[in-house]
Amino acid sequence: MIDKKTREEIIRLVRSEVVPAIGCTEPMCVALCTAKATEQLGCRPARITALLSANILKNAMGVGIPGTGMIGLPIAIALGAIVGKSEYQLEVLKDLTPEALEEGKRYINEGRIDIQLKQGITEKLYVEIIVDSEGEKPRRETAIIAGSHTHFVECGERTDQQDSPLPSSLPPMPLTLRLVYDFATTAPLDEIRFIEEAREYNMNAAREALKGNYGHNLGKTIDRPLSKGIFGNSIFCHIIARTASACDARMGGAMIPVMSNSGSGNQGICATNPVCVYAKENENTEEELIRALMLSHLTAIYIKQSLGTLSALCGCVVASIGSSVGITYLMGGSYDRICAAVKNMVANLTGMICDGAKPSCSLKITSGVSTAVLSALLAMEGKCVSSSEGIVDDCVDKCIHNLTAIGANGMGPTDEMVLRIMTSKGC
Repeated sequence: MIDKKTREEIIRLVRSEVVPAIGCTEPMCVALCTAKATEQLGCRPARITALLSANILKNAMGVGIPGTGMIGLPIAIALGAIVGKSEYQLEVLKDLTPEALEEGKRYINEGRIDIQLKQGITEKLYVEIIVDSEGEKPRRETAIIAGSHTHFVECGERTDQQDSPLPSSLPPMPLTLRLVYDFATTAPLDEIRFIEEAREYNMNAAREALKGNYGHNLGKTIDRPLSKGIFGNSIFCHIIARTASACDARMGGAMIPVMSNSGSGNQGICATNPVCVYAKENENTEEELIRALMLSHLTAIYIKQSLGTLSALCGCVVASIGSSVGITYLMGGSYDRICAAVKNMVANLTGMICDGAKPSCSLKITSGVSTAVLSALLAMEGKCVSSSEGIVDDCVDKCIHNLTAIGANGMGPTDEMVLRIMTSKGC
């Protein structure tokens, strides 16, 4: 049994990283920062300047903004100023009304928003919002988020646009897969029961998605008779459909909250829905589901510690590893079997690029979840990719860090190339 102090630290970590969000977290982060700057100004800004890191721009260019039928940053920024409340965090736009949406469209058409790439920073998650008022005594206020999607590092009046200090980074609580496993499987159930909220949010998102047509309708397509003739009416098919549906809705701009993981709603969905569907259809107990969900989410948090909040590596790789671990546990797998599932995942999905948040993210999530199930099955059969193959290592933690080293360091030029391609397309 892990000592109480360590358990409390891990619970605080999970509670800080697994939080509700409406819509894609990057534009919501920008809207949140805009709302904060506007609150500081005390009136609707006459002009808004957004200085953003390349990764924020990449992840916010092509994604639907909830309740608007529109994509991209301009409407997120406009609504952040008009209806946003910083106290709502990543649900900052949940008070959106049709009237506010029309005001936001007018605000954009009046040319009041200027979006730029922030120069001279290394932080991948950086949002600086500068708001100006009109009148005899014009004022300027700023708000800056850096490091994580809700971490404000500077708020206050500004007289210019000088570079702003980044937060001193606190060392994350050191995790290992063994610690993650021991915590999830031995912690008193009442201490970790809160993770069930992820099921309530994310499975509800999957159900709500079926009521509309969002994104590429991947989840609904998998549920149709033609697909069942290919995939069958199986647990595997249901896992893919329920996970893809929630992603379809989220990326398609549905006003549906989801429980995010490490700043990403898609990661939260991917770490939750496959585990929930498998547990239900395999008739696992409530306790087993709770522990599997904690195992999945905490594994994803652990991997993100060395990968970073935003990276060139698609987040579904990380979250799918979490869901594979959770499913392996639900299959009755031991710690050794779980390690095997992780290695099988690393051998397969490493290198999948992140080319921004968008409706087709559901396709990538489907690839990740499919591999998660396959890796779990192989692990339960005693099959594991060996250390003589590729980047896999005998030590599971070293294997994970090989993956994150590639994503955080090795794929840097890939990230730059992806952004250049995305910003130079004729369409």
